[in-house]
Amino acid sequence: MRVLMLGTGAALIDPDRNHSSILLTVRGENYLFDCGHNATRQMVANGVDPTTVKAIFLSHLHFDHIADFSYHMISTWMAGRQAPPTVVGPRDTQEFVDHSLIDGAYAKDIEARVQYRQRQDNYDVLRPPVIEAEPGLVYEDDLVRVTACHVEHIPEEISPCFGLRMDTADGESVVFSGDTAPCDRLVDLAQDCDLLIHECTFPQTAIDFRSKAGIGTWAHTSPLEFGRIAAESGTKAAVATHFGHFDTCNPVLRKLMAKHMPVEMVGPEMMEEVLGDIRRNYRKTLYLAKDGMRIDV
Repeated sequence: MRVLMLGTGAALIDPDRNHSSILLTVRGENYLFDCGHNATRQMVANGVDPTTVKAIFLSHLHFDHIADFSYHMISTWMAGRQAPPTVVGPRDTQEFVDHSLIDGAYAKDIEARVQYRQRQDNYDVLRPPVIEAEPGLVYEDDLVRVTACHVEHIPEEISPCFGLRMDTADGESVVFSGDTAPCDRLVDLAQDCDLLIHECTFPQTAIDFRSKAGIGTWAHTSPLEFGRIAAESGTKAAVATHFGHFDTCNPVLRKLMAKHMPVEMVGPEMMEEVLGDIRRNYRKTLYLAKDGMRIDV
């Protein structure tokens, strides 16, 4: 299995990190976990044909995990995709898909383009099959099984959020946390996996600042907690991702970060704090994710 980190940032506008998206490739078949901004472009930049994505798994419906979905669907339709991807996500994913394509925001764009014969031949691509997931097995084909558990991010009455585990026919296993506070269900899902990809949004210094400033801190996982989760899961290797822009040198983004942590603290050196905190509990193979990072499992 090949893991390609397409987007490793959180929700703000970051010129160095795209929004959440991970491509898993198993025997040449491509599966997308989250579809954040620029996911499709990142595939092309990394030599992957986006029309070959077989299934898209949405961990939750926050915009930084789904913003590229319409672009992906319409651009691959225009590029000649012949079969739609299966879309798996939480409750209300069907409504999101409908409102994103033929029956919603891009209805007039699609209506205009479908006047051309070459757009009519694969029009059904824009009505992908949707599976609204519940915990347990959510997808299966000849190569992979994907199971899900609820995680702690958005209040479930608003929208469920999922961690996802992919097990392959070759015996490989990768777990993706989505966005979550520390969650025992995720630890259980990740038991003895080959690779755990887990959010690590803010260093402890930023969490302390956000707490004092009255900004939410409960919905994400600190580096210290991430290290503990990786150790308790028994994963052979771990990837910290969904970084909250605390390492940026961009002056505009630094200004936008002022509500999240003191601007004078923002910079690449903060990643050393993150690494140190993770290593307090987890000593096995560790990756600090960057866009375009490839990991072979």
